Amino acid sequence: MMKKVTLVLGLLIAFTFGSFAQQVGGAEIAFTKDVHDFGKMKQYGDASTAFTFTNTGDQPLIISNCKGSCGCTVPTWPRQPIAPGATASIKVKYDSKRVGPINKSVTITSNATNTPTKVIRITGNISAAPKDATTPVKQNGAAPKAL
Repeated sequence: MMKKVTLVLGLLIAFTFGSFAQQVGGAEIAFTKDVHDFGKMKQYGDASTAFTFTNTGDQPLIISNCKGSCGCTVPTWPRQPIAPGATASIKVKYDSKRVGPINKSVTITSNATNTPTKVIRITGNISAAPKDATTPVKQNGAAPKAL
């Protein structure tokens, strides 16, 4: 009787682990970089970059959402599934009219089994654009009066 119970428990454990082993796999996301540093740049400069990634899994990768940490950081991502082994990119544009340090993030939500929620970052420092001497400075919202 004890041998039958042991045999049944052994088979149950083997079946459980066998089923678990078959469920392993799926889409996986691997980025070439997690952070892009713009370094020092001028105000109103081109603050756009692309984060390249590969689906290293064995199922299609679906990115369901990308969200910037604020309204000044706008991501654009592929809406179609990424096949296993295929490479794609997420483009990130920062509104460079703001002066000062940049430390913003983009949160990516996908069906990746290794990191279903992934955070990538942009960093840098924006210095003020030089004032154009030929452009009149507005005072109280109006252009200065001509003499």
